[in-house]
Amino acid sequence: MKEALKFYKDFPKEGIVFVDIIPLLQDKKIFGEVIAKLGELLTAPNVAAPEARGFLFAAPLMVAKPEVASIIPIRKSGKLPYNEGDLCDVEIEKEYGADHLFYRLSDIAAAKAEGDEIHISLLDDLLATGGTAEGVAESLMAQKIIKDGKEYKVVIDEFIFIVELDFLNGKERLEKIAPVKSLIHL
Repeated sequence: MKEALKFYKDFPKEGIVFVDIIPLLQDKKIFGEVIAKLGELLTAPNVAAPEARGFLFAAPLMVAKPEVASIIPIRKSGKLPYNEGDLCDVEIEKEYGADHLFYRLSDIAAAKAEGDEIHISLLDDLLATGGTAEGVAESLMAQKIIKDGKEYKVVIDEFIFIVELDFLNGKERLEKIAPVKSLIHL
């Protein structure tokens, strides 16, 4: 898997080396291995996945791992249709600046609940400084979800990444919230 990755210097801005995981999608055998390994790491019945690359790896888990009950999409601005009061805005801090992501409370309410909790694994392609995952996780955990007249607490069971850039120490930041599991370490 590691050998399939590509690297682009100074993208999206000078000083950043972009790790391209798209080659993992271009080889059926490697992609199958990635999905199988992700399935082994995953413990929650619900997966929150930031776009766009998080989606590419979260969706196949619905078929590959029967225990996965739902996907909660985390989208960029203007990508999620919503009813009033349903959309949550998450300000995140990325390596190269602030950004916003969005999710719907109704997507969390549609997730599988256990007792009075909704357990979620947050899956994304790359862990750098951890700003995106931390912002999304904190926002999700701050929600009280009403489902069938009952209130549910959101719990982040783990963070799962395809690639972790160990030298940026994002894992230390996230482990204050939940365990961090990564397939490839750079």
